[in-house]
Amino acid sequence: MPSRPVERPWGRDRLPPPFTGLAGDGRRIGEIWFEDDATPAPDLLVKYLFTSERLSIQVHPDDAAARAAGYGSGKDEAWLVIDADPDATIGLGLTERTAPEVLRTAALDGRIEQLVDWRPVKAGDFIYSPAGTIHAIGGGVSLIEIQQNSDVTYRLYDYGRPRPLHLDQALAVAQAEPFSPGVGPRDLGGGRRLLASGGAFVVECWRAGGRIVADREVTLIPLAESTLDGVVAEPGSVWSVRGEARLEGGEVLIAYLGGGVQTGLRAP
Repeated sequence: MPSRPVERPWGRDRLPPPFTGLAGDGRRIGEIWFEDDATPAPDLLVKYLFTSERLSIQVHPDDAAARAAGYGSGKDEAWLVIDADPDATIGLGLTERTAPEVLRTAALDGRIEQLVDWRPVKAGDFIYSPAGTIHAIGGGVSLIEIQQNSDVTYRLYDYGRPRPLHLDQALAVAQAEPFSPGVGPRDLGGGRRLLASGGAFVVECWRAGGRIVADREVTLIPLAESTLDGVVAEPGSVWSVRGEARLEGGEVLIAYLGGGVQTGLRAP
């Protein structure tokens, strides 16, 4: 899939390989988006994120709330941390259940920073953040983000940056309570490991090749050099697979819509 860099105030002026040449000359690149305007919008959107500062404290609506507001879908997200500073954190949920009006006041006066549960992260950590989760990615983090292909974000707090907040919308959809992680990873056999299921989409990690027989769109994200039907698929690229394809080589993430495991994906 084609990629494009996106400037962000919390981005970086230097990026790691294979994105080294995209930043600099005053450009602070925070995200690399993978999308193809020439084809129908994919079910899932993949981004690489590179942070130098904390992102806004925000929340996304689920499908029902998003459609009621005129959007096509809600926004579940998943993150694989690929690098992190020693003190890097991601905010997930709140430290305690909080009444909406208390949360509103805290968002307005900045105390919400102390209400968010900031958790240390390191390379290799995987987090699935369903819609309704109050969250914020901290500075010094590089990660791969997989999300429902929706750009609806409600900001609760932005550290004084000159961007609008969306308190009414955010409070209407936020789960103002501690984050509860889903069921942990489990082995599916044949080199397949299930990282997340039960939400809007499924994420697997394959450590060996296999045959993809997809009755729906499947998104493939190489973590090590692989081949897809004989074509080299390198880290830093994203592939959309429909129908059948042969995957060989190194570790990859595979993601697709739906709450259950797709049995048409066949590892050797």
